[in-house]
Amino acid sequence: MMHALRHSRKLIEKPVTRRGFIKLGAFVAAAGLAPRSVFADIPAFAEPERRLAFYNTHTGEALRVEYWAGGDYIPGALAEINRVLRDHRTDEVMPIHQDLLDLLHTLGGVLEFGEPFHVISGYRSPETNARLHRQRRRVARHSFHLEGMAIDVRVPGLKLSHLSRAALSLKAGGVGTYPRSNFIHLDIGPVRRW
Repeated sequence: MMHALRHSRKLIEKPVTRRGFIKLGAFVAAAGLAPRSVFADIPAFAEPERRLAFYNTHTGEALRVEYWAGGDYIPGALAEINRVLRDHRTDEVMPIHQDLLDLLHTLGGVLEFGEPFHVISGYRSPETNARLHRQRRRVARHSFHLEGMAIDVRVPGLKLSHLSRAALSLKAGGVGTYPRSNFIHLDIGPVRRW
């Protein structure tokens, strides 16, 4: 256990706490046993409130918000999140899927970092996605970004490899790692990696 904890500390610039490491292990074990339909029933989601923090790298907008409390999502907070995660090229806003927000919340909780997610891409309009697909082979023609079900992020002070491994361990959707551009892609589609 101590060897694994020391190894995990080498993966990030800020050390992972022992409690965070244990929480990650417990969550991974629970996620592996639970079918996807009970994702919201996993103990990590039993908290009285859920918060997220974002920094949009293209617009400079920052948001720190409680988006779930008292057993339900907060409509005004969801609207704020949708606005910050909009397609910055067209200014088009799309509702971001709540399961994606919960995935980000869980990822942040198990890694216990205090920094906001730096957002490279949230929602993408059909026009933006088509343009990016023409420019870059790796952009999917039918991307989950089009449905508000994907996000590309990095976290300052956290090694990309550690963020990616933690996201993969949650087995809650797709995880793509882009070291040259220093971000990971997360979506709530089928579990896969690239």
